[in-house]
Amino acid sequence: MGLKRTPLYMVHQKYGGKIIDFGGWELPVQYDSIIKEHQMVREKAGLFDVSHMGEIGVTGEKAEDFINHLVTNDITTLKDRQIQYSPMCYENGGVVDDLLIYRYDPQHFLLVVNASNCEKDFAWIKEHAYPGVDIIDRSGDYAQLAVQGPLAQSILQKLTDTALDSIKFFWFLPAVKVAGIECIVSRTGYTGEDGFELYCPAEDACVLWEEILAAGGEDIAPIGLGARDTLRFEAKLPLYGQEMDQDITPLEAGLNIFVKLDRGDFIGRDALLEQKNNNSGRVLAEFEMTGRGIPRSHYHIQKNGQDIGWVTTGMHSPTFGKGIGLALIPREYSAPGEEIDIVIRDKPVKARIGKGIFYSKKTRRNK
Repeated sequence: MGLKRTPLYMVHQKYGGKIIDFGGWELPVQYDSIIKEHQMVREKAGLFDVSHMGEIGVTGEKAEDFINHLVTNDITTLKDRQIQYSPMCYENGGVVDDLLIYRYDPQHFLLVVNASNCEKDFAWIKEHAYPGVDIIDRSGDYAQLAVQGPLAQSILQKLTDTALDSIKFFWFLPAVKVAGIECIVSRTGYTGEDGFELYCPAEDACVLWEEILAAGGEDIAPIGLGARDTLRFEAKLPLYGQEMDQDITPLEAGLNIFVKLDRGDFIGRDALLEQKNNNSGRVLAEFEMTGRGIPRSHYHIQKNGQDIGWVTTGMHSPTFGKGIGLALIPREYSAPGEEIDIVIRDKPVKARIGKGIFYSKKTRRNK
């Protein structure tokens, strides 16, 4: 079975994107250098193809109750056209996926899931469905473009009569004409910057891409998956498969704010409640390198020569100019100031546990 392509594949070739296999998709890792693309988004604006993400529609008179049973957050707090982030867990507390929940009304929701998990998520959701709920995989209907950076709104505003300033952080409008193309427009993103994500018909994606680049001129550039990863991690945004997975619970991943244990039952609640009450398990701790070396995902972490955990994600931060990372380690080693060793090429390299060392998000909420 061949690799999948998004509706924007030809555009990536046109703009010189370096195409890689990303979880079964042919997608651009970069167009220019990853550092330049990273800085472009931090300083001006960038345009991303995220059409590989999955979209699952959930409708029916029991839709709200059903989704609330699936996820750890509480979607009954949502208003129409509001969005919520939530993990979705197995019975043992491990994570099936983390997703965005778009509420149209109490009987109509759109779930946006990670590309690599789309089939697994759809099967899991169908398996737990009950009467009064309809579930449909709508991933093939949409292309998804993200416009991110401090100039995102001013660029996108040139292409629509809708006042984008009216869209608050984690809210959306379901039918906005952008360059004459009807889109779902949400004030969301995965970079730590202000910005928007646009869902349009797959057949309109290439035209929309070109119109956005033309509107931005020198203030916007195509951005690949490489900078998408450095941007999201610098802002300490979690990635499924690294900061959480079937063996790492949302509590271990530091996502406590998205786990509402004081409400009604949901899948995984008992396991998570036990973990919280026992104050047990591991935690994700921020660290920065004090020795010479770049931490990478899955590098071993040691204390006094003994393995105590691993790096979930690590990198040389383009913004801070130093190595930073997240360590999944026992709680007793997680206090700020604690010295640990990152094993790089079979040698222990010094690092220090910290707090508040990541990029301060510039999303609309705190601008």
